[in-house]
Amino acid sequence: MPSLILRSARLPGSDDIVDVQIVDGVITRIGYVDPTEKSDRTVQVGERWIIPGLWDNHVHFTQWAQTTRRLDLSRAASAAETAVLVGERMLSASVAEDSRTDTFVGTGFRDGLWPDQPSCTVLDAVSGETPVVLVSGDLHSCWVNSAALLRYGFAGHPTGLLREEEAFEVVRALDTVSDAVTDTWVQEAARAAAARGVVGVVDLEMTWNLDAWTRRMAAGTDSLRVKFGIYSQHLDRAIALGLRTGDVVPDTGGLLQVGPFKVITDGSLNTRTAYCFDDYPNGSGHGLLTVPQNELLERMLAAARAGLTPAVHAIGDHANRLALDAFEAIGCAGGIEHAQLLADEDIARFARLGIVASVQPEHAMDDRDVADHYWAGRTDRAFPLASLLRAGVTLALGSDAPVAPLDPWITLAAAVGRSRDGREPWHPEQSISRQAGLAASAQGRHRIAVGDVADLAVCEIDPLTASVADVRRMPVAATVLAGRFTHNTL
Repeated sequence: MPSLILRSARLPGSDDIVDVQIVDGVITRIGYVDPTEKSDRTVQVGERWIIPGLWDNHVHFTQWAQTTRRLDLSRAASAAETAVLVGERMLSASVAEDSRTDTFVGTGFRDGLWPDQPSCTVLDAVSGETPVVLVSGDLHSCWVNSAALLRYGFAGHPTGLLREEEAFEVVRALDTVSDAVTDTWVQEAARAAAARGVVGVVDLEMTWNLDAWTRRMAAGTDSLRVKFGIYSQHLDRAIALGLRTGDVVPDTGGLLQVGPFKVITDGSLNTRTAYCFDDYPNGSGHGLLTVPQNELLERMLAAARAGLTPAVHAIGDHANRLALDAFEAIGCAGGIEHAQLLADEDIARFARLGIVASVQPEHAMDDRDVADHYWAGRTDRAFPLASLLRAGVTLALGSDAPVAPLDPWITLAAAVGRSRDGREPWHPEQSISRQAGLAASAQGRHRIAVGDVADLAVCEIDPLTASVADVRRMPVAATVLAGRFTHNTL
């Protein structure tokens, strides 16, 4: 049985020096290990801190891998400024960054507080005949020019700002790069995640992920554990194959598991399509309910009966109410993804029904000004992490990458500090402790224990005592997955 001893380590919140013995991928001893103890490998940790390996519980992994190769528009403050950035990039030699098609792609714009409106004519002025697709930071809209409207089947659209399913259709159509190139990008992104202490992700990419990840792992992508999600368009296929949430996929080294059944029931805050009880102040209504309640119940029931755990996207308070109603009617376990705005009386329902709140704290930092504008008077119950914990709800932290970076330390800092860029904390009463944040990032644990699978991260600083700023940029010395290093600077 392969063995590893990590010597001279600390555990979070303690100055005691311990050794950690790992045999066959499992922690067998924490404490003193005799120097004469034989081991396949012994590594000096140098009094650094060992914590459980971290998970990102909500990513779109292929899109995250593509993002670094696309024009970043996250800092643009208007439609006009965005168009200038697109025009400048298209004139530069780096236009080839999206060389897999002749479509120019940008990502990350947030138009919720822009003083002007996106339109295809604004993009036409800088793009000529080249199709341009700009994907919003929340992934729920695409801003395209006239050439892209024609290419992707929306010729004659009045504005070029596509929302929800229309936007998803365009994003799916962009994924035409070869499997070999995509897999190379994914492998690089997986290694980068491992370098931040990540041992696993829940991949909710809106494609059929079983074949993609099986192929990638067979080719040597082995830096992460992956739980892959299944969407409505693939539900019948998954049921026919007998896939069940939690099952390990054969021939993947135990790294690939069937994840949840994902269904999207409303939109997003920035796109003003999150489904809420109250009107948005711009007179655009309550948002968008993308799945009627009877259809939601049918899909969730079919999935639950087949052994697939539902994970329901719900951002607005009304969408969350309906999702909880559906879980209660069916009587199954599961989770709600995002849970960004909740009615006070629904928080306790999460706990009573045993529903996990899969949340992305960095979204609160990105969206605080938009929330203050569009959810004015309600932000005391927006991103209510502390309230959920007090009610006994299980939290699962994630990034929703590429909406936010796939970096659990950024996620943890946002959950703990509710602040970024030197600003005052936003609703600090909803901050959670470091212990709670680590547990919500590490499958319920904030300290390692004998008998645990040896998925570990080695930190340069104690995450329980570090400043929030230091947590956000936490240096990670090593990451261990089932007793083998996936990242190591020791």
